[in-house]
Amino acid sequence: MPDPTVNTAAPPAPDSAPPVPSAAPLKTSRFKVPGEGSSVGISVVSISVLLLMWFVVTNLGLIKPLFLPSPQAVWQQFYEYLTGTANDKPLWQHFVASMLRVTVAFWAAFLTAVPVGIAMGVSRVARGIFDPPIEFYRPLPPLAYLPLIIIWFGIDETPKVLLIYLACFAPLALAARSGMKSAATEQINAAYSMGATYRQVVRHVILPSALPEILVGMRIAIGFGWTTLVAAEMVAANVGLGQMVLNASNFLRTDIVIMGIIVIGVVAYLFDLFMRWVEVKLVPWKGRM
Repeated sequence: MPDPTVNTAAPPAPDSAPPVPSAAPLKTSRFKVPGEGSSVGISVVSISVLLLMWFVVTNLGLIKPLFLPSPQAVWQQFYEYLTGTANDKPLWQHFVASMLRVTVAFWAAFLTAVPVGIAMGVSRVARGIFDPPIEFYRPLPPLAYLPLIIIWFGIDETPKVLLIYLACFAPLALAARSGMKSAATEQINAAYSMGATYRQVVRHVILPSALPEILVGMRIAIGFGWTTLVAAEMVAANVGLGQMVLNASNFLRTDIVIMGIIVIGVVAYLFDLFMRWVEVKLVPWKGRM
């Protein structure tokens, strides 16, 4: 029998339990993905250093203005062309003419090259037909076949737009063809196992997987388009950024040449930034799978 003198009742619970120390925050890995992080600050510093070097070298007279004019001289030409006081057409006329040529050629190439690239990716017959001529002319410089284009199409706007079109066509077609191979075999087999037809697999599986490659091809193509602009406007053009640069080079106006090069580079870079923004909006999963 239990001893009646022994108190078997449970001790009263304290008014409040002692605080339990919180667990230390889980430490994540310090390792980062290569290339991760913003590079805007580094780019700003790099551009500033280059501009400072340009300013110092030219203002100290280390290089003759014929070979490298000062930033002040280039800015003066930009101001004169912008305000229409230069001995030439105003800058906006050159800009509009060049932008119209590049835009028409680029979108014409996009509307034709992407379907060709998709066909090359899904059909061996289309690949056998289109792949040899594209791979043949792709490495050729535009100036190599420029005389033929002039002979065949004359010296109006057609050869200018056609030359830029051909420069944009190859990277767009090859990017679309490469993108059609981006879909994983598991995704395709899973779609077939769920009863999808061949067209449904292409439409809902392969094309979304190819979209990142197509967008990269668009960025590359527009770069080739602006690169070919100067060569295209060699064909009896009287207005355009490329024509402005070529005309200035004939008179050894290096300040105008550099000003035109900067304008072309800035416009192409702004378009590239726009395509990066579109890429983030349309394919946010890129690089995360």
